[in-house]
Amino acid sequence: MRALHHVPSLVKIVWQSGPPVVCGVFSARLVSALIPVAMLTVSKNILDAVQAHFAGKPLAPYFWWLVGAEFALAALGAIAGRTIGYFDSLLADRFTLHVSLMVMKHASRLDLASYEDPLFHDKLERARVQATDRIAMIQAIGSVGQQLIAAISLALGILWFSPWLLVVLVVAVVPAFLGESHFAFLGYAQNIRQTPDRRRLDYLRLLGASKESAKELRLFALSDFLSGEYARISRRLYEQDVSLARRRLWAGAALSLVSTAGYYGAYAYVIYRTVTGELTWGSLQFLAGAIAGASSNIQNVFSTFSSIADQALFLTDLVEFLQVGPKIRSKLDALPAPRPIRSGFVFEDVSFSYPRSRRRILDRLDFRLEPGESVALIGENGEGKTTLVKLLTRLYDPTAGRILLDGADLRDYSIEDLHSQIGVIFQDFMRYEMTARENIAVGRIDLVEDAAVYEAAHKSMADAVVGKLPKGYEQLLGLRFEGGVDLSGGEWQKMALARAYFRDAQVVILDEPTASLDARSEYEVFERFAELTEDKTALLISHRFSTVRMANRIVVLEGGRVAEQGSHEKLLSQGGRYAAMFELQASSYR
Repeated sequence: MRALHHVPSLVKIVWQSGPPVVCGVFSARLVSALIPVAMLTVSKNILDAVQAHFAGKPLAPYFWWLVGAEFALAALGAIAGRTIGYFDSLLADRFTLHVSLMVMKHASRLDLASYEDPLFHDKLERARVQATDRIAMIQAIGSVGQQLIAAISLALGILWFSPWLLVVLVVAVVPAFLGESHFAFLGYAQNIRQTPDRRRLDYLRLLGASKESAKELRLFALSDFLSGEYARISRRLYEQDVSLARRRLWAGAALSLVSTAGYYGAYAYVIYRTVTGELTWGSLQFLAGAIAGASSNIQNVFSTFSSIADQALFLTDLVEFLQVGPKIRSKLDALPAPRPIRSGFVFEDVSFSYPRSRRRILDRLDFRLEPGESVALIGENGEGKTTLVKLLTRLYDPTAGRILLDGADLRDYSIEDLHSQIGVIFQDFMRYEMTARENIAVGRIDLVEDAAVYEAAHKSMADAVVGKLPKGYEQLLGLRFEGGVDLSGGEWQKMALARAYFRDAQVVILDEPTASLDARSEYEVFERFAELTEDKTALLISHRFSTVRMANRIVVLEGGRVAEQGSHEKLLSQGGRYAAMFELQASSYR
């Protein structure tokens, strides 16, 4: 039951999601839990009065008030039941919203390294599921509280009659409870083992029915292969689930016989006492109902408690996910980003390896980026160009060495404030399936100025793209939602470039900013490149030499270090690595 220590955390989250709704459902369940014992008490008095009337005694003066009270209690029970359903529905919606926001906000604060860990993705996927699947657990917690109150109130009546009778009822349901708990743990362990396969099923389902894979799916005749893989994995998971369910069925059926024997043994004993004249009709009615109700509620308490334990095991994933904290974070006394940047960025003997990898992407790198300077990074794939950008933006920290900004260690600055001064467009930029206006505005979402959006679109030539859209800047982009319009790769890239203009940051970083553009569009973009980088520090990554030659300084990375640096003309005259790569690319145009 170690997983149950997470239940208080869930109760706290439930309370935070809507205190008035929680109070409402608690009150309704409390009333509903006390109605059975009240109904049995009133019914006992009615039957005793009828029995006395047949024995020749007059009806008690309050007899018809008892009949009316029984009707009122029945009506109150019906209203309470509907009220519980109403508040449960409200609480489910509030909880789903609250937990979904918690997961989204927490995930956004985690290190980039977390997202490159397959085990993290398994944990994140299970945590996302908890945002909706734990609704049943919340209702189960409410139900077990209601069942417990009802069982205690009924048990007090049985206790008054015979303490041992109550003990028999409780002991009879313990084996079934232990059996359910055992299989709950087996179910959780199996779910953990199956998570990678279920993620693979999601991936295969995406490949089999997505716009991105549709062309190759048909051209390479991959449909049978993908569906075959999906069926094979699904069958294996199904067989595992059936095997566990079958074992749970037979064990549960056998243990439930013990509970049934306990109930009917107690019931037979009460009938015997009534036949011998030791109990009145009303007492028989009360005890028969109390035994049935108590037995049912005790079994339900154990069964629901077992279900909660089962659910709590899965809740572990959500709680543990929320407990994962970022390693890269701002210090309590973090410095604000300098405004303006005066001496720039300096990499001192910086080395870096990605988590779970021994290979050094950067190896004792020394590099400087001056304020107002535009620097182009070039090199073969895997030489550390994008990695350098991730370190400069502090998405990662160096494995060794340090990075300085205006003489202070980059780790001494507030991450949030540092990011506010950097505009980055990565090669794998996001294609936000939102409106054209929002696609640009996400570059600085706190700034809501149409004029700034239009200016950024003009500078990046995205205004020509928007001009062709039926609804202009209010046009929904992408095909995920109805009414959306898709763009070409080059058009999407212009939208991404507009975000960089809209950012208006001190440092601009462009990672392959024209990779999807044709030659003419590329030329037009870089005609305006000076506007984007005017009075700014610019870092440009590109494989196109027509692009990099526009930078003030070109830096060639090789083996995780700076191999060459200088102007285009200087590097050509040296006849080194840059000159060889330039000549290789130029020859393809001759």
